[in-house]
Amino acid sequence: MKLTVLGAGAWGTALAMSFAERHQVTLWARNAEQIAQMQQVGENSRYLPGQRFPAGLALESDLPRALAGTELVLIVTPTAGLRPSLRALTALGNQAPVLWACKGLEADTQQPAHEVADAELPPSVPRGILTGPSFAQEVAAGLPAALTLASEDEVFAGSMAATLNSSKLRIYSSTDIIGAEIGGAVKNIMAIAAGVSDGLKLGHNARAALLTRGLAEITRFGVALGARPETFTGLSGLGDLILTCTGDLSRNRKVGLLLAEGKPLAEIIQNLGHVAEGVNTAQAVQQQALRQQVEMPITAAVCRMLFDGLPAAEAIAGLMGRGVKKEAA
Repeated sequence: MKLTVLGAGAWGTALAMSFAERHQVTLWARNAEQIAQMQQVGENSRYLPGQRFPAGLALESDLPRALAGTELVLIVTPTAGLRPSLRALTALGNQAPVLWACKGLEADTQQPAHEVADAELPPSVPRGILTGPSFAQEVAAGLPAALTLASEDEVFAGSMAATLNSSKLRIYSSTDIIGAEIGGAVKNIMAIAAGVSDGLKLGHNARAALLTRGLAEITRFGVALGARPETFTGLSGLGDLILTCTGDLSRNRKVGLLLAEGKPLAEIIQNLGHVAEGVNTAQAVQQQALRQQVEMPITAAVCRMLFDGLPAAEAIAGLMGRGVKKEAA
C-alpha cells in the first residue's frame, strides 16, 4: 500500500518508519529545510536522534507530490494542525481514506477530531483515528506496541487495521470513534496530574488512586458524549492512561513534574521542546464538561494549576478534601 504521513514530528516520523517496513511510505513536512536536513543525515535528528530511517522511506515537502497515487493519508500533527491539514487535502481533491493520530480536542470549538473531520472532508472519504499507548521513541526503535484503529465504518476499520498490522505494531479495530478519541485526549490531562503527584513525592498509593479516579472521570465524560464505557478499559483508554501517567518519556507527565517544582507555565512550554497536548486540551475538556454537566474534579484542578497559578500542593489538598461520595457515582 502507498501511504502518506503528514507531519514529521516524533510520532509522525515513528509511524512512517514503522509502516515503511511493509509499505511504500512518504513522510511529508511543510518545512523544506527540515526535509532536506533529514534526507542528508538519514534520521530525524531533532525529534528522534539516532533512529535511522529504513531504506525506502521517502521524504517530501511538496504536498501534491507527497499525495500523488496515495492509498491512505495519515495526519500526525498536533490537534491544532488537524483542520488546516484536512482543508489542504480537500482543496487538492484527495479521495484517499484519511486517518489521524491527534490526541486532543480542538481548542476553539471543543470538538473531538472526528467532528472536525466531518466538517472538512467530503462524505465519500473514509476516515478514522489511530490511537493507543505508544511512545514514539520505542515505535521508531522497532519495539512492540498495540494500537486501536477506530472508525464509524466497521468494514473500513477492520480492513485498514488488518492492512497496517505487523509483527511490531499490532492494531485492533473499533467502531467507537468517540471513545477512542476521548480516551486519547483526556488521559493527557491526567498525566499532568500524575506528574504533579510524582513531583511532590506523594507515593505509589497516590498515583494508583489518581489513575483509578482519572479513568472514572474520563469514562463519565466520554459516555456523556456518546462513547461506550467498555472502550475505556481498552488500549485507547486504560492502556494509554497507564503509559502516559507513568512513563518517563511522557511530555504531559513532564509538565506536571515541572508544575510541582513551582515552574510557571510559560517557562515549562518554552523549555519542553515538544507539544504537550494536555495543556491545550484541559480548557477545552473543562468547557465541554460544564456544558454536559459532567463532574471532572481532576481536570478542574489541572486547569487551575495551569492557568490560574494554583500551587500544586493546594490543588492536591483540594482534591483530597472533597466531600465523601460513593465510588461508582
